[in-house]
Amino acid sequence: MTQYILAFDQGTTSSRAIVFDRQGNVLSLAQKEFPQIFPQSGWVEHDAEEIWSSQIGVANEALARLGISARDITAIGITNQRETTVVWDRSTGHPIYNAIVWQDRRTAELADQLKAAGQETLFQQKTGLVIDAYFSGTKLKWLLDNIPNAREKANRGELAFGTIDSWLIWKLTQGELHITDVTNASRTLLYNIHTGDWDEELLNLLNIPRSLLPEVRSSSEVYGHTAPGLLGAQVPIAGIAGDQQAATFGQACLQPGMAKNTYGTGCFMLLNTGDQPIASAHKLLTTVAWGVKGRTDYALEGSVFIAGAVVQWLRDGLGIIKRSEEVEALAYSVPDNGGVYFVPAFVGLGAPYWDSYARGTIVGLSRGSTAAHIARAALESIAYQTADVLDAMQQDAQLHLSELRVDGGASRNDLLMQFQADVLGIPVVRPKVTETTALGAAYLAGLAVGYWESEQEVVRLWQIDQRFEPAITAEQRQSLRNGWQRAVAQARQR
Repeated sequence: MTQYILAFDQGTTSSRAIVFDRQGNVLSLAQKEFPQIFPQSGWVEHDAEEIWSSQIGVANEALARLGISARDITAIGITNQRETTVVWDRSTGHPIYNAIVWQDRRTAELADQLKAAGQETLFQQKTGLVIDAYFSGTKLKWLLDNIPNAREKANRGELAFGTIDSWLIWKLTQGELHITDVTNASRTLLYNIHTGDWDEELLNLLNIPRSLLPEVRSSSEVYGHTAPGLLGAQVPIAGIAGDQQAATFGQACLQPGMAKNTYGTGCFMLLNTGDQPIASAHKLLTTVAWGVKGRTDYALEGSVFIAGAVVQWLRDGLGIIKRSEEVEALAYSVPDNGGVYFVPAFVGLGAPYWDSYARGTIVGLSRGSTAAHIARAALESIAYQTADVLDAMQQDAQLHLSELRVDGGASRNDLLMQFQADVLGIPVVRPKVTETTALGAAYLAGLAVGYWESEQEVVRLWQIDQRFEPAITAEQRQSLRNGWQRAVAQARQR
């Protein structure tokens, strides 16, 4: 009987389920968008129950589309939007408040207070992270401080905290498992990446009871099984990784010095640094890449907050396109950006700036500027932000990348990928399977149950779709990037 791996890919704007075969091919995919909640400026929330119902719904749909049942699934791998924070009541299983999304900036002031108190070095040394509203720790503190009775219940051990992986596994096992993996734990500001455990000093600083926290496990092992009656069979849950780490694994960047960039709602570049964490001098993050078979690998990461989301804004905010897919043709209708630069700092700027107060800015407009120039500048902004991150990464790691592997929705945009190669000055390589986030989760689960024998098999399965070579001169590249830097300076003026 043919067996498959099912991946849950729980993202910022949609829940997806994908069925993979032994060659890493996508056999079935189901996807469901869910609402974004914006209670006030800078706040972003999700309904955690809606995340769960959409995720279990697409899982059943993906199986049905292929005409298979849960009995045909060898294991489930889970990958998730990271840093998004859920707190729920252990007895009822109900969240005490909406999930606070990674993009949410409500705790920027708390982050500033921690920095002003001189805590930045401590947090960076222990967690590899900068102090920022982006991470789960400040969001968790906000929930305990602002939701009625939350702190009292937490102190009595009645509440559970989790990133989205923990929430899904709690629901999948009907409360049997309260766990996370090392990749998600390393994004909380609470986990010491050197000791491999929650850090008491950091928990005390943020006033967070340890009883709230999930058990930290590796990224590839059999954690437990789905509850009876949920999918029609009890299926092993065997892989967990935050979305960007999963994509790095799915891109087979398994050797130190290999890097990938995922173009999703945000943009996330990870560089594998092997079994040694490298501290960043350029405000990049040192993070756990994955934990597999007793070994922990690390990565340097640069996060761009707004990538594909800028195209959604062109559609929903500005109304110059009706569907996201139209942006490439509109941008192609002009030969260049016409001097227009667009810095999409809608929620501040991520690496290497970490400026919570920067705001979206369009510069260089003239009477000749059109919707097409703005669309092109929006796409180009994704490439420029990526180039800023790669510069910092190469300096930190003291190496020069020979190529950048790419994935995610916007990696299918040929104009953007060619421009990315142009501004980087190195080849950009797109694989045949661009669903690398889900594929990474599938690989981690499959390795745990022997579906795939080894990491070498994962490397052999990776196949190239298209290679984009740089096509402009060094002088042209520098001129373009100088214009971008001027635009960034404008966006950062308070």
